[in-house]
Amino acid sequence: MNVIDAPSPNFDDRARGVDMVILHYTGMPTGKEALDRLRDPNAKVSAHYLVEENGDIYRLVEESKRAWHAGVSMWKSEIDINARSVGVEIVNPGHEFGYRDFPDAQIDAAVALLKDVCARHGIAPSMVLAHADVAPRRKEDPGEKFPWARLAAQGLALAPFSGDPKTGESVSYDDARNALAAIGYDAPLGDHGAALLAFQRRFCPQSLGRGFDPRTKAALLEIEAMTR
Repeated sequence: MNVIDAPSPNFDDRARGVDMVILHYTGMPTGKEALDRLRDPNAKVSAHYLVEENGDIYRLVEESKRAWHAGVSMWKSEIDINARSVGVEIVNPGHEFGYRDFPDAQIDAAVALLKDVCARHGIAPSMVLAHADVAPRRKEDPGEKFPWARLAAQGLALAPFSGDPKTGESVSYDDARNALAAIGYDAPLGDHGAALLAFQRRFCPQSLGRGFDPRTKAALLEIEAMTR
């Protein structure tokens, strides 16, 4: 794995150890524009790594430092996600500029990077998360096209739901919503819509925007059981 150093000035000190990885897409027309922005002191944003579509990996911030990538975010009621995470930006124009599939070379490089990061920090597959997972009201990256199954096959993330959707037919609304919050999403009663969409993008994109349909309910209970 070849890592290219491209230091960003946008970081500060960590207050705790790393136990989480947050995956993003860059959401800009080109990788160069994204790299430039992540290194611009006026932008006040950064990540630890950026993975280009051709598989090049750039290191912007040392893992011992707190990069500024997650913004206003929450997981399992904790809010300073930057303090505990490694942020990885994956080049893709995103929903605003022509969202597209992630090339194999890029995902191969991301897998190699995550194997290294997760092994060194002892990060569990359940703690490799999407930006949308921790900031569902603001973000939708890396989105429904991201191949989470490729990561799961390497033991690096939880796999998307592949079970029988019919098993969700008997699941109540309350049990499904409670599972969403128990997994870690910021999903208070009456304000859980964004979190539900983030979950669907991550675990059952076939049901994206379909509310608590049987597939989503089945997926919620399966993932909740895996994260206890």
